[in-house]
Amino acid sequence: MNYLAHLLLSGPDPDWRLGGLLGDFVKGPLAGERPTAIEAGIRLHRRIDALTDSHPAYRAALAQLHPRWRRYAGIALDIWFDHLLCQTWPRWHPQPLEAYSAECWEDFRRRSRYIPPRAQAFMHRAEQFKLLQRYRDEQVIEQALLRVGQRLRRPVALEHMLPELLAARAALQPQFEALLQDLSREAARFRQNNSGPQFP
Repeated sequence: MNYLAHLLLSGPDPDWRLGGLLGDFVKGPLAGERPTAIEAGIRLHRRIDALTDSHPAYRAALAQLHPRWRRYAGIALDIWFDHLLCQTWPRWHPQPLEAYSAECWEDFRRRSRYIPPRAQAFMHRAEQFKLLQRYRDEQVIEQALLRVGQRLRRPVALEHMLPELLAARAALQPQFEALLQDLSREAARFRQNNSGPQFP
C-alpha cells in the first residue's frame, strides 16, 4: 500500500498517522527515539506491508499485469491502489479527502521534531502540490510512476505501465476493495492491541 492507504489504516490518532507515513522513511529497529504511538504506527505500517504481500487479492492483482513487469509490478500496484482509494474515498472515510489531508499535514507540522529530513521534504512537497488528493488524476499517477522509476538503482520507465493499469481497472477494483477491507480489520485489531501512553 502507498501513502494515502497507510494514513487511512493508521486510524484517527495523529501520532499513529505520522508513524504510518514514516514507515517508508524509518528503517531498522525502533529503540524508543520517538513517542510510543508514533513507533506503534511505524510497526503497523510494516505489518500492513507484510500482510499485503501475502494477501490473495494482492497476488491476484499482480497476476493481472504482464510478466515483463514482474520485478516492479508491486511498486506500480501500490501507487495505483492509492488512485483507486482516492476515487472511492467517501466509501472509506467520512471526512472529505481535502480536509483530511490538510488535517494530517497540520498535525505533522506540530510533530516535526520526530520527522527525519527526507520525510519532512516529502511532506512539504506533498502538501504544497496537494499530492494525496491529486492521486485521483491519472496524469498524476503517470508522473508518480515516472519519478519512482527514475529513482530505482537501474531506472525503469514505470510510467509505461499506466495503459496496462487502465486496461485492468475493472479487474483490479474488486481486488483492491477486498484487500483494503481485510487490512482495515487487521489494522483496527493491531491498534486496539497496541494502544499505549500518549505523548504531546
